[in-house]
Amino acid sequence: MSAAQPVPLMGFGEVRHARLRPARNVFVYPTYFLMLPMRAIKARAAGSEALALNRRAALSFHDVDHGDRRTPAQGGALAWLDDLLAAHHIHDATGEAWLHCYPRVFGYTFKPVSFWYCHTAEGALRAIVVEVNNTFGERHCYLLDRPVYAMELRATKAFHVSPFCQVSGDYRFRFFVDAEFAHTVVRIDHDNADGPLLQTSVSGELGPLTAASARRALWRYPAMTFGLIARIHWQAAKLWFKRVPFVAKPAPPLHFVSSDTPQQQANP
Repeated sequence: MSAAQPVPLMGFGEVRHARLRPARNVFVYPTYFLMLPMRAIKARAAGSEALALNRRAALSFHDVDHGDRRTPAQGGALAWLDDLLAAHHIHDATGEAWLHCYPRVFGYTFKPVSFWYCHTAEGALRAIVVEVNNTFGERHCYLLDRPVYAMELRATKAFHVSPFCQVSGDYRFRFFVDAEFAHTVVRIDHDNADGPLLQTSVSGELGPLTAASARRALWRYPAMTFGLIARIHWQAAKLWFKRVPFVAKPAPPLHFVSSDTPQQQANP
């Protein structure tokens, strides 16, 4: 990923999801997403001609949609990220922090998962934070320390996402970003005690976020973030009719961040 004058990017691609057991359920949806160089944005105190920061617009980004919901006056999502990394003894991720996320569209957003790619000052990938939201308004993060692109990374599932999946088993992550930063793929598979259960991915072609690409996104998918919620409930209904067992919502995890690295202070 180039460190020279990074600019906000937009990706156009698709989301794939396959449930393997006890009833097979597969879907593929077109999507778009943002890839934001958060340190560069903070230094400029501005997004781009096509992206409004912390204000109402057709397409916007708001700091309070991430992390512990800090406002810009409190340092915003980037300050939260830096505190999280420091709490887990990661002090050298001072380079660019790229955030792969969904925007607000006409003031509304739902972000099932976002990815923070944290780099060293030399541009090497140092950590990835996987930020997960569920439809109950809860949020949890998985911190992947010293990740490598294309290498499989694991984390124990700790957070309730679907009423048709228990909080058990492991996630297997694989992240792909090409050298030109023109294409990205994220794969997240969920295994439980009986083997592979879910196989998911989000992929897209990346390009500068411009007024033209924003118009393309809004014209093609004017209700994209509303559609996310609608599709989640539609797929849940399909699983219900297929008689997949329903799982009651458990209490949220005690810690906001799951990580194999020890903390030196309380969770931010």
